[in-house]
Amino acid sequence: MTSIDNWNPWMAIIFIGFPFLLAIVTLGYSLHLSHRHLNALKEALKNSRYIYIWGPSLGKRGLIWSILEISKITGMVAWPKASIKTGELDPLDLKNFPRNLKRRLIINLTVMTIGLTWMIGIAILLEFR
Repeated sequence: MTSIDNWNPWMAIIFIGFPFLLAIVTLGYSLHLSHRHLNALKEALKNSRYIYIWGPSLGKRGLIWSILEISKITGMVAWPKASIKTGELDPLDLKNFPRNLKRRLIINLTVMTIGLTWMIGIAILLEFR
């Protein structure tokens, strides 16, 4: 295996910089979801305890909170077992959750996971060079 030190400098910059680009894209897409689709998400999860408690303040607490709220809702929809067990998510809301919103949340999660996996790969590659 060749060391990253022997790579073309531009290829190394692109290889190392790509996950950071994915992180920026994920943040932008999360903000897009929080500004354009938050009302639809709240309507789709209206019987869930999380939305009942935090619903009035969702989207009104600032930039970082908007990203965290979308991440929380994405986690509740993508991995529902824990949220259902803790009572944050209503199983009926999950069953009737709109496909287009779920697809958008899964896209956001997928891009985030690809970026994280790529960063871990870079860390391993740099550690063993």
